[in-house]
Amino acid sequence: MSSIVGPLAIYLIGIIGAPMDIFSPLTLLHENGYKALGATNGSDDLQLVMLELHGQVVRLGKGDLDVTVCFANRNDGIGEVGRSFNCMVQQLRESREEVERQHSAQMARAEHLATLGELAAGLAHEIRNPLAGIAGVIEIVGRDLPVDSPAHAVVDDVRLEIKHINHLLTDLLQMARPHPPDIRRSDLNITAEHAVMLACQQGASTSVRIDLQKDPNLPTVEHDSGQIHQLLLNLLLNAVQAIDGAGTIRVEISPLRGDAAIFVIDTGRGIAPEHLPNIFRPFYTTKGYGTGLGLSLVRRITEAHHGRIEVTSEVGKGTTFLVVLPLHQGIPHCATA
Repeated sequence: MSSIVGPLAIYLIGIIGAPMDIFSPLTLLHENGYKALGATNGSDDLQLVMLELHGQVVRLGKGDLDVTVCFANRNDGIGEVGRSFNCMVQQLRESREEVERQHSAQMARAEHLATLGELAAGLAHEIRNPLAGIAGVIEIVGRDLPVDSPAHAVVDDVRLEIKHINHLLTDLLQMARPHPPDIRRSDLNITAEHAVMLACQQGASTSVRIDLQKDPNLPTVEHDSGQIHQLLLNLLLNAVQAIDGAGTIRVEISPLRGDAAIFVIDTGRGIAPEHLPNIFRPFYTTKGYGTGLGLSLVRRITEAHHGRIEVTSEVGKGTTFLVVLPLHQGIPHCATA
């Protein structure tokens, strides 16, 4: 920050027309005060202003963001410069507070994911083995039941619950033990097309239409097609579940300021503003079913590709997810798929 002392002084001098040797007649009385000694050309007041600015800039350069200049109270050009200086320092202070807040949030998330990893490993070991035994017993029971037995409905329910638990464990392990993306240069349109086709198959029993708008002019994008396929499928299935009755989902692939953008836009029920800050947290769900890990996986995959994800929503009208991926990951050995 100390490097801005010179430009600030030159800027102020340029406004008020002060001589360049303005600091020569000044001497430091003590840490917080200066006194003019034999000032020439009637510049006592101006010299004190410049020296106050210099002292505050030095403090600013040392990391003290609580500095202000007193001459900001003046009703002239010098006061305007002082007010601009104080405003700049306030903006720096607010920016630092925001950075510290985001850093704390990232640290808390990292600790949460580390705990999740330990939990996932324990769950996989403690649950999957006995669950496989239960599934085997249920298959035997279902096979031996009379064809017209009402217990078949119970057996089917148990099968569904076992499948749900297995799905939960799989998502947990994917979240807690992520694999680095296998980056290759390939067509993002094709990756999106495969995800849309699978989502249409899984949502065939609904009245939801999924449209894909590709961009044939988009350059190839360095990405892990399997992970981006999973990301898109999670977003699409979430969108299908958010639509009651008939509705549409639109997937758009397009360039965006030198990057590649994927829009997933639905006409569903939307997300309440109080829920938006939490939707990417593991296990957070407002649907009353599911694992609450789908959007957490979406964010993890996006970050692993050095991208970003944004969401906007309006209750009763729908939700838009935007995933932005860089065209190049900076990996020189990428192959062409």
